[in-house]
Amino acid sequence: MNEPGIDVLMNQATVQRRIDSGKVPDWGVAHYESFRDGLLGERNDAPFPCYFGIETEREGDGLYSFCSSMTDKDALLALGDTIIEYLDIYEDHAERAPLTVFFEPPEESLDESGYHEALWHILQFLHVHDPEPWPEGIPTNPDDERWEFCFGGEPMFPTCRAPFYEDRKSRYCPVGLEITFQPRSLFEGVTADTQAGQTARKVIQERMKDYDGVCPHADLGDWGVEGDREWVQYLFSEDEQKSPDECPIRITREHPKSTFLIDA
Repeated sequence: MNEPGIDVLMNQATVQRRIDSGKVPDWGVAHYESFRDGLLGERNDAPFPCYFGIETEREGDGLYSFCSSMTDKDALLALGDTIIEYLDIYEDHAERAPLTVFFEPPEESLDESGYHEALWHILQFLHVHDPEPWPEGIPTNPDDERWEFCFGGEPMFPTCRAPFYEDRKSRYCPVGLEITFQPRSLFEGVTADTQAGQTARKVIQERMKDYDGVCPHADLGDWGVEGDREWVQYLFSEDEQKSPDECPIRITREHPKSTFLIDA
């Protein structure tokens, strides 16, 4: 962790030092500042909806990386390496330590459909080059309430911010795509089948309504709950005409599909 460069795993203090020393490009600085301001600032006199995220950023427990492309093979292989390293250390780093990845914006601006395509290209690429097999306990069909994205043998919840949101500012990033990877283990004790989880969900939804000024998204749900689907929550739709009707990823248990990250 904290090796030279910006496409590596970094803690908060290292990100800030590299920003202060000019080692982070302008797009990366804008990304991180937007992320931090969104979590620690207010909108409509309301704090950011996820109080877990606020606490993580305030206490300096988060982990970060920058990715120079949403499509370049080498950039996405480097991202895969970073996620593997993250999975090796996050439990020892802090009680809650998500990984947030900031992607360099493309030269030509994208609309909503372009960002959906970019997200699923990234996740599909990671799946194809996954150094570990798909976990036996997780279905391969995204149209299953117990499906979730997995990488490195870990089920996780990747949530995104992007520039196309007009109303849902809790998901808005003016710079480009941002993905926060949260292993399922970070949600232990606060899932829908616990009292603490039900309370947290109620509080977060109330704060989301105040912060965004609109009702929580119709697709907002919980993993494992009948009728809810995980994949639609990664990048909420703003315009249904520009979002996928079916999950664009294809998951197989065939392994390995690629040896790039295994060899590395």
